[in-house]
Amino acid sequence: MSAATQEQVARAIDSVPGWSRDSVRARPLIGGLLNSNWLAEHEGETYFMKVYGVGSENFVNRDLSIEAARAAHAMGIAPAVIHYDVAAGVEVCQFLHGYRASTNADFVRRDFQERVIDLYATFNAGPKLSVTKDVFEMTDEHIEQGAEVGAIRPADFDWLCKEYGRAKEAFHASGLDIVPCHNDPMPGNFLVPDGQEEVSDMKLVDYEFASNNERAYEIGVFLGEMFIDPATSQELIERYYGEMRRDLLARVTVARAVADMKWGSWAVQQRQLSGWDFDYQKYGIWKYARARMLFNHPDWNDWLSWI
Repeated sequence: MSAATQEQVARAIDSVPGWSRDSVRARPLIGGLLNSNWLAEHEGETYFMKVYGVGSENFVNRDLSIEAARAAHAMGIAPAVIHYDVAAGVEVCQFLHGYRASTNADFVRRDFQERVIDLYATFNAGPKLSVTKDVFEMTDEHIEQGAEVGAIRPADFDWLCKEYGRAKEAFHASGLDIVPCHNDPMPGNFLVPDGQEEVSDMKLVDYEFASNNERAYEIGVFLGEMFIDPATSQELIERYYGEMRRDLLARVTVARAVADMKWGSWAVQQRQLSGWDFDYQKYGIWKYARARMLFNHPDWNDWLSWI
């Protein structure tokens, strides 16, 4: 996949009812690993426009992502979807004036951490989406995709897969807790009012990886992505579930390891396919290293038994 060309952007603009390449001024925004993002101005109004990356349809169910985004908007936690056209490869959303994307540095703050947990609690409590795809299905799919394209994997990949398989068996034995999930806690997916200390009006955006999924994964992947320490992790788990039990701690912690297997496997096969200027291989090997750290943790077998 590569960045959108001017002609792709022009065709995307022309597909929006009432828009034309002559009446819309678009400028690129920083960010996005599967797509290119644009600020589009039309008749005095500003919109967020996403032009789908070539080949991204292999990884993103666009109809499902729009369904999830619209459900989140109805809950008051996401901007409105104005238009989308899969054939033209474009979606247009409400632009949130006065908001900025969060950064990794923001998530050292406890109020940011707690607000994300509350956003997840809201979205996870919503109506089920039309598609269930749990993290184990996702991970298995990425592992298979990697094999097909000759992804470069760690020397101990077979062992990593064995421990991942034990986690999968433990979850399936206890039963999955399936709820609508966002599944992608990149810092830039959390928008906050710019220049304000208060983050209670944080919004959650980019539902490309949304699906019905295991509840503990939603929390575990966030805690891992933001490097939340064990003590704070337990407090945030208690905030989400309303209580702390060892089985809840185990589910979220093991899901955190599975998340690293999932994203590591996604990244190393992306390295074989993507033309974006991003070191997918380094990212993937780092994710595998984090999974390995938890698989080697002295409490790993206990966590599996507590699930």
